[in-house]
Amino acid sequence: MKTKVAKIVLDGRGSYLGMEKGCFVVRDKENHIEKYPLFENEIGEVVLKSGNLVSTGALASLEFWDIDVLVVTQKGQPVAMLRGLDDDSHVKTRISQYEASKNGKGISIAKKIVSCRIETENIILRKHGLQQHDMLTVNRAIDGVASGSVTTKLMAIEGHCSKYYFKQVFQLFPKKIRVENRKTFKAYDGLNNLFNLAYAVLKWKVHKAIIRAKLEPYLGFLHSEAWGKPSLVCDFMELYRYLVEDFLIENSASFRQEDFIMKHEDYSKNKIGQREYLNDSATGDLTRNLYNLFESTVEVDRIRYGKRQTIDTLINEEALLLAQYLRDESRTWNPRTI
Repeated sequence: MKTKVAKIVLDGRGSYLGMEKGCFVVRDKENHIEKYPLFENEIGEVVLKSGNLVSTGALASLEFWDIDVLVVTQKGQPVAMLRGLDDDSHVKTRISQYEASKNGKGISIAKKIVSCRIETENIILRKHGLQQHDMLTVNRAIDGVASGSVTTKLMAIEGHCSKYYFKQVFQLFPKKIRVENRKTFKAYDGLNNLFNLAYAVLKWKVHKAIIRAKLEPYLGFLHSEAWGKPSLVCDFMELYRYLVEDFLIENSASFRQEDFIMKHEDYSKNKIGQREYLNDSATGDLTRNLYNLFESTVEVDRIRYGKRQTIDTLINEEALLLAQYLRDESRTWNPRTI
């Protein structure tokens, strides 16, 4: 009999996660108790939200059984994950990754990532009857990048297509919250901050997959290397951003301006700015639905057997396939899309 896959989420203030007699035990502030027998359920993921408690015994068991653990803020922003001492153990994979950044294989990977990102933008544009990118022209431009600042030129191609893409996609959102341009770090408007929150959840899913594949998160092939920037995670996110974007299009249709609130935040050392965010209740509902998206099943062949898998599994498998390609255990790497 197949085990039940369970997800443990501590999203109410004052909840407690502990371990008792082979069971994970969740107790809320009203003292309601729910048990998850370790050997009857396959615990897929544990999300710990700020304002709750967890025992060290539970943390040790979660790591021993290789269960993913995410720590998020009250607004659902991922801030940390639990890592084991052997997460950096596969030295051969990392050596191959470093070598690929110098021997030309990394450039091939970067080109495939850019091409895949633009192709998946077309999936969204086509779905909503919008003007698509000319992939023949795009791929010709990508293939033509062969010397000089290769990654800079590839990012310029991606950036040009992305600007064209978002100009159309933003028109699909309610007029009251619509904006003209995509803003990333420290955006002021509510819609861009909605995208930034959703991308943060995707970033955690990708970061987890990269670590599980024993890859170095901070050594990428497309995005620049910088202190505190997990460039390979940023690279890999490009393959799946369209799923998050499609999710936001589908789940934001009923949003009104009243669903957003203004908050004063430090912009710099001597400057305070106002930023717009989705209110706490709507944010909670949206992030729960977003986590459910990654648990939804899609028609993509698994590595070993099966014709279906969850999006979360797909991301993990794709990281493993990239690692195999870097180690020369497979001749090609062609990212799979939904």
